[in-house]
Amino acid sequence: MSAPSPFAAPSLRGRIGHDARSGYYPVPHRYRLHLSLSCPHCLQIAVTHSLLGLEDTLPVTLLPALPDAGDDGYLALRPLYEATSHQHRPAAAPVLSDDWSGRIVSTDPAEILTDLARRFPGPDLHPCGAEAAIATVRQLCELSINAPAQRAGRSDATPDERASALGVLLDGLATVERRLEAGPYLLGEDLTLADVELWVTLVRLDTVHRWHLDAAAVQGIAGHSRVWAYAGRLAGHPAFGRHLDLDGIARRHHTRCLGKEAAGAAIQIVDWAEHAQVRVSTG
Repeated sequence: MSAPSPFAAPSLRGRIGHDARSGYYPVPHRYRLHLSLSCPHCLQIAVTHSLLGLEDTLPVTLLPALPDAGDDGYLALRPLYEATSHQHRPAAAPVLSDDWSGRIVSTDPAEILTDLARRFPGPDLHPCGAEAAIATVRQLCELSINAPAQRAGRSDATPDERASALGVLLDGLATVERRLEAGPYLLGEDLTLADVELWVTLVRLDTVHRWHLDAAAVQGIAGHSRVWAYAGRLAGHPAFGRHLDLDGIARRHHTRCLGKEAAGAAIQIVDWAEHAQVRVSTG
């Protein structure tokens, strides 16, 4: 459970290839991503970037796990923000920038993900006709996993409020469990942005929200074996596990956290580090 930032500002929302008047075309070596892997939105973008094989086309600048500008932003990003929108605060990640102009194209995570998947060559992570299904998964992750997990761990909530939130969370995981009965990935036989969204949500559930849940709640969450086997399998995929900064996620959480640690903190659901090590050792 984290404190909301008092410095929140509107997203900058340029698009690549959607509007010819913007001048943003999907050409190699023009754009750059600025990401902090402790941030769930940045982690989604990093995984997508790797799945698309854009390492030699669109470079990534990695930022520290914790913002260093004193306003929930990054000193290294301030020149980009100043050049794009004077006095825009905070200078937060993620950022997709244009190296040609030194300005920001977008800070909107969902639109950055869509433009990477749609405007650059690589596997079809955002297939035509799957827009509604991907949007449904994004809503499921936020409303039925992230939000209720946070409410279920609130120390200032009543027992009934926590129980109600946990019920929503368990129902959300049960929905995912049923979806995964039909194939290896959420939308069938191939990876899509829906899987990236869900995987990062599950990482967050186990490495952040679990710390504020009681043991019985975590046992109930862990009971969705198909969901967690899927999460562990993806952690072993080179495009996923290589970006897991477990130490950074922990430091970001403990720096921002307002809640109290509960018994569930001692019950790890997935050994994320082990899965990543398996990936490295097997090449």
